[in-house]
Amino acid sequence: MNDMIPTQVANPFGAVAVAPSSTPVAAESAQAREVAEIQAAMVIAKRFPRNEMGATDRILRSCTRPTLAESALYSYARGGSEVTGPSIRLAEACAQEWGNIRFGFREVSRGTDERGRRYSDVEAFAWDMERNTYKPLTFQVAHWRDTKNGGYPLKDERDIYELTANMAQRRVRACILAIIPGDVVEAAVSQCEETLKAQADTSPEGLKKLVEAFKSFKVTQTQIEKRNQCRLEATRPAQVVQLRKVYNSLRDGMSKPEDWFAVDTSAQDALNQIAKEGASV
Repeated sequence: MNDMIPTQVANPFGAVAVAPSSTPVAAESAQAREVAEIQAAMVIAKRFPRNEMGATDRILRSCTRPTLAESALYSYARGGSEVTGPSIRLAEACAQEWGNIRFGFREVSRGTDERGRRYSDVEAFAWDMERNTYKPLTFQVAHWRDTKNGGYPLKDERDIYELTANMAQRRVRACILAIIPGDVVEAAVSQCEETLKAQADTSPEGLKKLVEAFKSFKVTQTQIEKRNQCRLEATRPAQVVQLRKVYNSLRDGMSKPEDWFAVDTSAQDALNQIAKEGASV
């Protein structure tokens, strides 16, 4: 008589088999390393807290450098008036001197929208490691570049990264400024103003360089003169300071040339005059 081996019935309360993780080992290792780095940064920040007075002095001292001051401020229009604000360059300088702050941006995920266009979900952030204050901003970046002749999708990873980094700048700036005390930022802006006034170059060579810089945005010398209501050679130091803010605003994508300059009709006026003289002959 053969021995019958009973079939084992699975215990419904037994251990549930765990599916193998689909996360690559390298990704898990990178995540663990990032967590360890953050924990270490928080420990160091607690052990070596910032001296707020000393940090503010360092920020103000940095703002006396002409190279920083020239790119530190921008202007934008709000409610019919011009408002001056700190640029991403000044925000980064403040964060570095304030200390115990991590800031930047990272790609969280990718997807495809209803039109079939690829996009990236991105998070900009600033993190005060000493006080454990975290300010994130999430946004989407379409892998798409618009041109006058239409748009086209971006497929090269370098192009996608450069577009993402450009779009992230303003968000990172906002995150940093939400972390650093407002009165410290205001003092930095005031110091940059003083530095710019002292360093404003109204020499013919300096004004020529300023005009050349605006050409990248198709702004002409005539438009600059109309805005200042004077000839280029009569430009005053305060006007040079304001033009630098406008240039920074255009460079950082905070505004457009038409927000600041009247349309240059000199070339069209000349053509109209030639046509008028030709018709009268």
